[in-house]
Amino acid sequence: MNYWLVKSEPSAYSWLDFTRDGRTDWTGVRNFQARNCLQQMQPGDLVLFYHSMTEKAVVGIAEVSAAAAPDATAEAGSGWVAVELRPQQALPRPVTLAQIKQDSRLTQIGLLRQSRLSVMPLRPEEFDILLELGS
Repeated sequence: MNYWLVKSEPSAYSWLDFTRDGRTDWTGVRNFQARNCLQQMQPGDLVLFYHSMTEKAVVGIAEVSAAAAPDATAEAGSGWVAVELRPQQALPRPVTLAQIKQDSRLTQIGLLRQSRLSVMPLRPEEFDILLELGS
């Protein structure tokens, strides 16, 4: 199993929207590195859902329910992909970016090193630490 983090602006698509919908295709990714991450995602992988911009916090856990397929919002044949995600559960407490920056165990997390990337891998220990902080 692999672990991931996806970012979304709450005003565009929030955790509440996601849980209401019960599933979503993670579309609209137009960065090659983030696309490569989507291509590596497999059903059963766990994903942390991060509210970017205003809240700046990890707010929930999702699961990859379908592997990468052509992104329906992209031009046919463009190579952009989307995966299907399903919400699992909200974190009891959101884990803020400030908390992440203060935790010495998370100094190498992609969220701090590549802050503009919207889809990124997490090491298993980073995933576990974030869950610990959010419980």
